[in-house]
Amino acid sequence: MEIPLPSMHAHSATTAIHVDRLSKKYVIQSRTGPGRTFAERLHHGVCGLLPGQSHARGSDSPMDVWSLKDVSFQVQPGEVVGIVGRNGAGKSTLLKLLSRIIDPTAGRAVLQGRVGTLLEVGTGFHPELTGQDNIYLSGILLGMTKQEIDARFDHIVAFSGIGAYVDTPVKRYSSGMFVRLAFSVGAHLEPEILIVDEVLAVGDFEFQSKCLQAMQDIGAHGRTVLFVSHDLSAVSRLCPRSILLDSGRLLVDGPTTEVLSTYLHAGTLPPGAMEWREREIAPGNEYARVRAVRVRDRFGAIARIVEIRDAFTIELEYEVLQPGFKLAPHVGVTTERGEQLFLAYEVNQPWDGLARAAGRYTSRAVVPGNLLTEGTYFLGAFCYAYETKEVNIEVPEAVVFQVVDRQQPGGARGYMRGRIPGSIRPLLQWNCQVEPLVGPAGEVLSVEEGSSRR
Repeated sequence: MEIPLPSMHAHSATTAIHVDRLSKKYVIQSRTGPGRTFAERLHHGVCGLLPGQSHARGSDSPMDVWSLKDVSFQVQPGEVVGIVGRNGAGKSTLLKLLSRIIDPTAGRAVLQGRVGTLLEVGTGFHPELTGQDNIYLSGILLGMTKQEIDARFDHIVAFSGIGAYVDTPVKRYSSGMFVRLAFSVGAHLEPEILIVDEVLAVGDFEFQSKCLQAMQDIGAHGRTVLFVSHDLSAVSRLCPRSILLDSGRLLVDGPTTEVLSTYLHAGTLPPGAMEWREREIAPGNEYARVRAVRVRDRFGAIARIVEIRDAFTIELEYEVLQPGFKLAPHVGVTTERGEQLFLAYEVNQPWDGLARAAGRYTSRAVVPGNLLTEGTYFLGAFCYAYETKEVNIEVPEAVVFQVVDRQQPGGARGYMRGRIPGSIRPLLQWNCQVEPLVGPAGEVLSVEEGSSRR
């Protein structure tokens, strides 16, 4: 598939996607004529007659907004590439351009092979038709032949999990059923290129895992996947490479770990460290104040992204301004869904259970690797006094950090693929014993003799 526009540099015949200076401009018109109130039209007319106010006549001139500007990259067959960025960064615009839903203003893109797209839930579905009818309708719109759909129909239904409702009009489906069926059709299209926008957020956890597994399998079979998601855990798990868009421009293109680190650093979320350099604005009161909260990786550097197998350090820096209080400084870790995972109190000598002297304290605690599962976490800082409520400091979301899983061997994941449920994933110490099998006559069977699998 080719979007023919101005000339493009020569590209390799083996390149699945070649994008060269792709741009999309929208023209935004301000309100004019009947759409404006009488007071607005009167004010506009009077201002146009006054000396020095002639510029008001041009106040209704159209405004150009570049949703995408000079974006260039290449994707090779079999690559699974994530596309991340804040809302309005241009992610969906890029996918719509590649899917030929909209035309570019400038630039060019060449896609080699059949393209399957999942940009919106239930794209191509007719609400009055049954699930079965919509499988054929959507499949044909996506480029499948009736014979291909016939051959894969049972697999599509089984994957979607809507077998009991396949003869029910889809207008009675929930949004979750919609997305399951839509993704099932798209996944079984077996395209050379699969383009997936943030549609999986509607599905339940089990189906999301199936979808991610399906996209991994698509990449493993030499097909290309472009995956847009705000779920950074899914992006880090699925995509070795990612592209970061910001304000319509390509900001970073590279290994996913580096791209996500840049994204978290440049975003609006708190970074891997929060410091209050001025005592007057630091959280606290006249008795104590929190001055810094940090996450450090195993090398001691400030960390926004932590590999799931690596230990990392939580650092809490605080000041005791008035002596004599038995303090309980502690940190808390919560998930992005607001679930409290744990509170960890500072327990050490010589201040365990004793009144603190005035001073500036820096306390560090090591969180072992293979404890948290992949995801986004908030680190909060707290400080109470055991015997009084006068010291009561709470900073519940001081720092955000990301735990990623590169699916390397030797971790708590084992050989499982896809997303693993649970808020923590400890690496437990296992001890496995094997006893010989005994046959009906008391004979000892070897594993080969007693096994039904070959």
